[in-house]
Amino acid sequence: MVADKKTQMAFTRADLPDGFIFGAATAAYQIEGQAFGGAGPCHWDSFAATEGNVLRGEDGAIACDHYHRFEEDLDLVANCNMDAYRFSTNWSRILPDGKGQINSEGLDYYDRLVDAMLARNIRPNCTLYHWELPQAMSDIGGWRNPDVTHYFAEFAEIIGQRLGDRLSHIATINEPWCVSYLSHFIGHHAPGIRDIRATARSMHYILLAHGRAMEALRGLGLSNLGIVLNLEWCASKDGTQDTSRTIEMANAIHNDWFLGGVFNGAYPDIMLEEFDTHMPQGWQADMQTISTSLDWLGINYYKRSLFAPNDRMWPYYDIVDGPLPKTQMGWEIYPEGLYQTLKRTCALYSKSLPIFITENGMANDDTVINGTVDDTLRTAYLNDHIHAVAKAARDGLPMAGYFAWSLLDNYEWAFGYERRFGLVHVDFETQKRTPKSAYYALKEALA
Repeated sequence: MVADKKTQMAFTRADLPDGFIFGAATAAYQIEGQAFGGAGPCHWDSFAATEGNVLRGEDGAIACDHYHRFEEDLDLVANCNMDAYRFSTNWSRILPDGKGQINSEGLDYYDRLVDAMLARNIRPNCTLYHWELPQAMSDIGGWRNPDVTHYFAEFAEIIGQRLGDRLSHIATINEPWCVSYLSHFIGHHAPGIRDIRATARSMHYILLAHGRAMEALRGLGLSNLGIVLNLEWCASKDGTQDTSRTIEMANAIHNDWFLGGVFNGAYPDIMLEEFDTHMPQGWQADMQTISTSLDWLGINYYKRSLFAPNDRMWPYYDIVDGPLPKTQMGWEIYPEGLYQTLKRTCALYSKSLPIFITENGMANDDTVINGTVDDTLRTAYLNDHIHAVAKAARDGLPMAGYFAWSLLDNYEWAFGYERRFGLVHVDFETQKRTPKSAYYALKEALA
């Protein structure tokens, strides 16, 4: 398919630095099919089985059946002229109880997956943890229990020993804000807790798990190690990025707790004012491990959020509706926020460390009509955000790669299968894959 002007992207590889990597990203629970390959139960299975947690009560038992269809899906990556594929390993597939006996069938699956990427000249970019906490780990407190950080490091070592010599890049944790704050304070994701003490501890222990995994991987002699943070452009309700306490708090929760911990070994004072009494005893001794040096930083960016102060209860702000066009998720489309986030992150934290945009994309109500999917809105979204990355690179920021989210329509967590982020449409009844117009536009731009 040759894209017409309406569906073309207005960039080429020449607009990005030499060696810049383009790819697409996925996550294990969202695409593989938890019912296959001897995977143990994870906390998303029990969360989804609880009425009211997930739209239509849907779960990841089948998902995109990527477990059986990965060859077809990797062909889609290669045929789109991409350099790399970002995937995740399912902890509960490798260690059904979170520790102890390895499920050899699960580990063999990732062997085949990585070899299939290399056979297509696709660089394997692995994320160790993308939220499928083994239920046995959840049963002992999950990310509120420091023991789980040691078990995670053991899992990381298993993956490093088996796959490390063939992986291009390894990330420890995907989006620790979602793992902790979204899941333990807002309660929107598994385990669905709304408790400030659980939040403080999970926000700390998820970073400690990252640090301990980094130490385990370094101990194997591996390099190209990083973490993936979801960062958000935080602005006042009038759209300005002011210096008020409201924006300081918003940045602290969404961005600076994780950036500060990883890069500076320190958490924002404005957070500790509230969290200090809820933190585990002696937490300060963990900060050296948490701030183990990185080889690269992954940033997931989707939107900006607008904040207005309130005086009712911590965190003393409300998120207000913004005026810009929105995706199916209700998220404001604001490519300038990606550029500003990159500038802020480099200025305050990561300096010259290589940065990958590890996720960026939009949900849209895509349908197949006469065998095609017209998603020109996604084409424009991706184009505008890639331009923001190119602008950052021109300004001297160390941009190293961009991964579109997502390769496939998939299980979108609490939204089930309704919200479609994919470059490729998936009919979840038949598992038929249909590349969308944005896929073809990206393929042409990357040729």
